[in-house]
Amino acid sequence: MESFKIISRSEEDTARLAADLAGKLPRGTVIALYGDLGAGKTVFSRAFARAIGVRETVSSPTYTIIQEYILDDGGYFYHLDLYRIKNSRDALAFAVDEYLNDSNAYALLEWPERIEDILNPETLKINIRHLSDTEREITVGY
Repeated sequence: MESFKIISRSEEDTARLAADLAGKLPRGTVIALYGDLGAGKTVFSRAFARAIGVRETVSSPTYTIIQEYILDDGGYFYHLDLYRIKNSRDALAFAVDEYLNDSNAYALLEWPERIEDILNPETLKINIRHLSDTEREITVGY
């Protein structure tokens, strides 16, 4: 996939992008989702999860660090919120590397900068940046 940038003018735009990407990305993909608090990471995460078949309510795993969802066909969606993790050593204590290397799952990471040093070069990086109250610049690339 080539790198690209879009301007999202609403939560619906962000959700459409997430759903579109979900339809194109294979299992085993790790998605690093960058952005400040309130940028739209959770909107993106929920829409991505719905598009790959997660039927449960997707909540931000800020306090649990990792949420696991089983897909209908037996695959997994792992949603990791690393906000409370200090560095990759702390993340490895939670066995984060196992989630990042599961070829039968999608792994979506919020606050991935905490473990940048252990991310695979094939990690898809998505940066959501505030432009205004309603607009976001979303950059997608490896």
